[in-house]
Amino acid sequence: MSTVKNYIGLAMSILLLFGSCKKINSALDTPIVQYYKIQVKTTSTIPTISNLDGLTVKFTNFKEGIVRSGTIAHGQLLMDSLPPGLYSINIAGLRKDDLEDSYYLNAGVVNYGIVKNDQQLNLAVSGLKQSPLVFSQIYYSGSAPFYFRDQFYEIYNNSEETVYLDGLHFATLTPTIATQVLPVWPTEDGDKYVYGDRVWKIPGTGKEYPLLPGESIHIAQFAANHKLAQYNPSSPIDCSTAEFEFNMDNPNFPNQPALDMQHVFYNGNSSKGSVPQYLTSVFGAAYVIFRIPEASNWDPVNNINLRTRNLGTTGTQLFAKIPRSYLLDAVEAGHNANMITAKRVPAEVDAGMTYVGATYIGQAVARKVREKKEDGRPFYMDTNNSTDDFERNTAPQFRRNGEKKPNWSHAN
Repeated sequence: MSTVKNYIGLAMSILLLFGSCKKINSALDTPIVQYYKIQVKTTSTIPTISNLDGLTVKFTNFKEGIVRSGTIAHGQLLMDSLPPGLYSINIAGLRKDDLEDSYYLNAGVVNYGIVKNDQQLNLAVSGLKQSPLVFSQIYYSGSAPFYFRDQFYEIYNNSEETVYLDGLHFATLTPTIATQVLPVWPTEDGDKYVYGDRVWKIPGTGKEYPLLPGESIHIAQFAANHKLAQYNPSSPIDCSTAEFEFNMDNPNFPNQPALDMQHVFYNGNSSKGSVPQYLTSVFGAAYVIFRIPEASNWDPVNNINLRTRNLGTTGTQLFAKIPRSYLLDAVEAGHNANMITAKRVPAEVDAGMTYVGATYIGQAVARKVREKKEDGRPFYMDTNNSTDDFERNTAPQFRRNGEKKPNWSHAN
């Protein structure tokens, strides 16, 4: 019996030895991870800005948690020692043009594969002129148990000048939720437009609705107190003091004291459509505010050149072409942090994406305060990157940072 045990022990020792040798040999055969370098070259699409030196280039590999950054010099950046993988590459920075107007510049790509050495990436840098008006808070997630009528949007005067809101346009862009399957737009459109699903505007004759520095307004889906028993007592917000609402003529949600937003466009028409609600995605949409220059006539209902369908499908729905040069602010929101790889809007409009992570949780996104002015009003971050500019999962609250009401608000 002792002899049998000895043979068994010897056999197991040999198996372990060969197994160990196999593991050692496998480890020796494993190729060494290769690190690569890439050259990023830049050009400016803004005629009054030519020098891009000093802008930051950020490389982010979300899957591996890798973040590297460098600075443009002589129009380019050479980044080395990057592990292979898929990267989001963004260029950003504040720059004044030859006319002393301030622009926040952006360019970028997502899901860019760094898979070999000495790659070269050419990026055209553009951007928006720093806007006096910004989205300071967006509440889109809805509240339990599947209630979405309490959505609202807060817009703030982040400048030192009085801004008149008359004619200010609000739109949600298509696709209405973040998706990897992006639309195909007409080739001749180039990079001139974003594409509106539905467009509204603030009424007024020109100077009816002034917004002073430090003041904000609210646009509610339905401007009622949502905490009331007939609506949703678990809602976190009372929207009855909102200045404006998206009135869809629904008898179950009657018109409130808030001023009605003027409907501009949906599917090629000025009519509101057959569904009596204006719900923006509870997963997060892409939102813009824009203003039509005085010398321009933007009319996507009557001008067929200002609307298009998605050429990547057989669908017939029409979308409004909104010139990027008209945009004052844009915010893109998605399901969660990983949806940055499914961006709908170009980097010059919004280089990032914000989120709350779930639906019907009564949570909002709120723009970060960069500083407080001497008079106590907030000055908000506005780098055209919603990943950086917004706090996530905040309790929705009107004028959370001490913003003021305009004196014409019905809630005064």
